[in-house]
Amino acid sequence: MNVVSSKPLPPVPAIPEDLPIPKPPPGAKKRARALMIQGTSSDVGKSLLVAGLCRAFTRRGLDVRPFKAQNMSNNAAVAVDSDALPNPDGTWPHGEIGRAQALQARACRQAPSIDMNPVLLKPQTEIGAQVVLRGRVLGNCPARVYHRMRHALMPSVLGSLEKLRADADLVIVEGAGSGAEVYLRDSDITNMRLAERADLPVVFLSDIDRGGTMGALVGTHALLRPEDNARVRGYLINKFRGDFTIFEPACDTITQRTGWPFLGVVRWFEGGARLPAEDSLALERPAEPGAGDLRIAVPRLSRIANFDDIDPLAAEPGVSVSWVQPGMPIPRDTHVIILPGSKATRADLDVLRREGWDIDIRAHVRQGGHVVGLCAGFQMLGRVVRDPQGIEGPPGETDGLGLLDIETEIGGDKRLIDLALHDAESGCPVTGYEMHMGRTAGAGLDRPWLRLSETPDDGPARAEGAISADGRVMGAYVHGLFGGDAFRAHWIARMGGEAARMNYDARVEQALDDLAAHVEANLDLDALLDMAT
Repeated sequence: MNVVSSKPLPPVPAIPEDLPIPKPPPGAKKRARALMIQGTSSDVGKSLLVAGLCRAFTRRGLDVRPFKAQNMSNNAAVAVDSDALPNPDGTWPHGEIGRAQALQARACRQAPSIDMNPVLLKPQTEIGAQVVLRGRVLGNCPARVYHRMRHALMPSVLGSLEKLRADADLVIVEGAGSGAEVYLRDSDITNMRLAERADLPVVFLSDIDRGGTMGALVGTHALLRPEDNARVRGYLINKFRGDFTIFEPACDTITQRTGWPFLGVVRWFEGGARLPAEDSLALERPAEPGAGDLRIAVPRLSRIANFDDIDPLAAEPGVSVSWVQPGMPIPRDTHVIILPGSKATRADLDVLRREGWDIDIRAHVRQGGHVVGLCAGFQMLGRVVRDPQGIEGPPGETDGLGLLDIETEIGGDKRLIDLALHDAESGCPVTGYEMHMGRTAGAGLDRPWLRLSETPDDGPARAEGAISADGRVMGAYVHGLFGGDAFRAHWIARMGGEAARMNYDARVEQALDDLAAHVEANLDLDALLDMAT
C-alpha cells in the first residue's frame, strides 16, 4: 500500500530573523558540568529521575538546573522570559515551557525559565502541533514540516543550554523519547545530535516494568553510530520490583554485548503518584477512584491540557476523582463534573458529543449537579467557540454546551501570566496562572465566578470567569486554582464536601525530598557526578 502523500508540503513556518540567540551574561564565571539522561523509549521515567537527581544534588549544596531541548506535551507552565525587557511595574514577561521542566526547576529550588525547555510542541491534531520556541508561539505545522524546520532551531537550543551552564554548577539534561531513533539523527535537536553538538556524556535509562529491557539496551547499542556509543557512560534500570539478584545475569549480558557499564537500579518509587504526571499517557492507565464522599468526574478529552489542575482535588481524602475514559458514560452518582483544559477546544467539543458526554452533562445539571470549566473547559460551557483564523484546527465555529451566556473567539496574542491574588467572592488567596489565546465575551461575564485583587482590601477587583444564576455552573481561565489550600477547602465545602487540613505545596515538596532520598539510596551519585563534564 502506498502511504506517501502526493500533496505538497505546507510552507515551513518562518523562524523570525530577529530571534535572539541566548548567550551567557557578560562576565559569567561559571560553566556548569552537564550529564544527559536518555531513554530507550518514551515513558521510561526520565522526567521523574531527572527531578530526583535535581533535588538530590541540590540538597548536596550544588546549584543545579534542568534542561530538555524539546518536549512534546500539552501540560505546560508559565516561565520567566529573561530575554524580554521588564514590564513597567518591574515584573518580567512570561513564556511557557513543559510542566515537567517546571517541576524539575522546583526540585532545584529555582524559578522556571524558558531556557530550561526552549522547544515545546503542543499536539493539536494527530499529525500536527503548535510549536513554541523559547516560550513564544512560533506557529502550527504538521509533523513532517516540523521535521524539516527543526535543524534551524539548534542555535536557540544550544544557546539556552549555555545560558543555563553559565549560572549553575550542574545541568541535568533530559533526552526525549528514544535515543535510538536513528532515522531522526540528522535533524535531531534533543538526543544524540544534541549530545554531539554540546559534547555531553550520556547515561541510558530503561524501564524494566514494561519488559524487554535487554532487547531495548542491546538494540539501542546496535543502532547507534560508533561515535554516539562512545558518548555513553553506562545504563540504569528503572522501576524495578522484587529480587534484583535474579536479573543480575541479564546485566552481565547487556554489558558484554554493549560494553556499557551497569550503573545501578532505581527501584519502584511509590511516591511518584504524589507528583504531577508529565503528559496524558498517565491518564491511559487510570488509578481506581478514591473512596471520598464528594465524587468528581473528569471527561478524558482527546487534546487534554494542564490536567494537573485536578491533582490537588484527587489528593483530598474526602474527594473521589474519576477520569471518564472514551466509551464510558459519566457516572450518574457524580456530584461535580470538571471540564479541563484542551489544546483544541472545538475538536474536544466534538469529542464530548461523539461520546454522548454532552447529554450526560446536561442531564447532570438538570438533576442539580455542578459543572466546572477550566480554561478551554470554560470556553466549552458557552454558546459558541469560533476560530476564524484556524489557529487550533480548520477555521470555523462550533456550538458550545450553552450552559453559560458567553461566547469565545480563538485568536490574538497568547495570555501568559502568573497569579498571586485574592478573591473577594471567597475571601481566599488565589494562586495559579493563565495560558490561553481565546477571548471571551457575553452577558454571563457580568456574573463572575472570581473577583481578583492584589490584597483583600484592594479595589476594584478584576472580574474573572462566569457563574450561572443558580451557582451550579462556573468557569474561569485560571489554571492551578485548586492548588491553594484555602480556596480548595472553600470550593469543596461549597460543593457539599469536606476538605482535609492539607498543605498541598508541602505535600509536593515532601514527595520531591522523598524522591531525592530514594535516588540517593539506589544510585551512586558521586559516580554520576564524576561522569558529568
